[in-house]
Amino acid sequence: MGQIISEAYPPKPAFSVDDIHDLSGKVMIVTGGNSGIGKETVKALLNRNAKVYIGARSPERALEAIKELKELTGKEALFLKVDLEDLKSVKAAAEEFQSKETQLHVLFNNAGVMMCYDFQFGTNVLGHFYLTKLLLPTLLSTAQATGTDVRVVNTSSSGHMFVNTIDFNTLKDGPARQKWNPTNLYGQSKFGNIVHANELARRYGDQGLIASSLNPGNLHSNLQRYMSPVFAKIIQVLMLHPTPLGALTQLYAGTMGGKELNGKYLIPWARFGKPNSGAEDEALGKALWDWCEEQVVSI
Repeated sequence: MGQIISEAYPPKPAFSVDDIHDLSGKVMIVTGGNSGIGKETVKALLNRNAKVYIGARSPERALEAIKELKELTGKEALFLKVDLEDLKSVKAAAEEFQSKETQLHVLFNNAGVMMCYDFQFGTNVLGHFYLTKLLLPTLLSTAQATGTDVRVVNTSSSGHMFVNTIDFNTLKDGPARQKWNPTNLYGQSKFGNIVHANELARRYGDQGLIASSLNPGNLHSNLQRYMSPVFAKIIQVLMLHPTPLGALTQLYAGTMGGKELNGKYLIPWARFGKPNSGAEDEALGKALWDWCEEQVVSI
């Protein structure tokens, strides 16, 4: 209970964007980088001279964000078209990126949807799993060529505490899924983000890959767009923090520290925490990996 309260109402951050070292020569992708904490993350990375691709499905929104960020930072992010609900789009995005870049230092799996019944696990978990899978050769070759670590950062949520496992029967339409409400399905998807990161850490930690997951905090963002207006307003007044604070934890995971981050779960603002213990189940990690592989095998 203590950590849950601490995550909801964190102490003043000890880490700030000013602590990030120069990132010249580093290539990074931020999915959902056109809005919310993704946009704040891109802004901080650009200010530290990283080359940043914004992964988004809407060219108009992405280009608008790129223009605004250039005015703020003097640096220009790049657009990478990817719709995480469409696995063919994910494959095309990975191919486009690899046609332009030979290295990738950090993949921020930041994009997500909330409280929309059908798309949550597919977008939040499977889409990011597939993108990561396709980019793994580039990540691992970057680690080998540079002799430095590369990173995958999965943005989860305190909502993962609603569940303690993954019910694979709920990942397809049918009686099992109909028994779950959107809140629990969202929590399961965020739980899946942690399970995925932990399995990445186990499989590739000895090859220079550092994988972590995090709760960015309860924030003002467009994630609340699927909530009822009344409930969203109550949440905003009682629980939500400014969006720039939400970028701190994933920026820390992506740019600071070292191997001690591998397989770890971070909480606001840039602190180490503990996820629901079920997320650390190695058998579940393998089961999720195998399930995801089965979904993408014919793409």
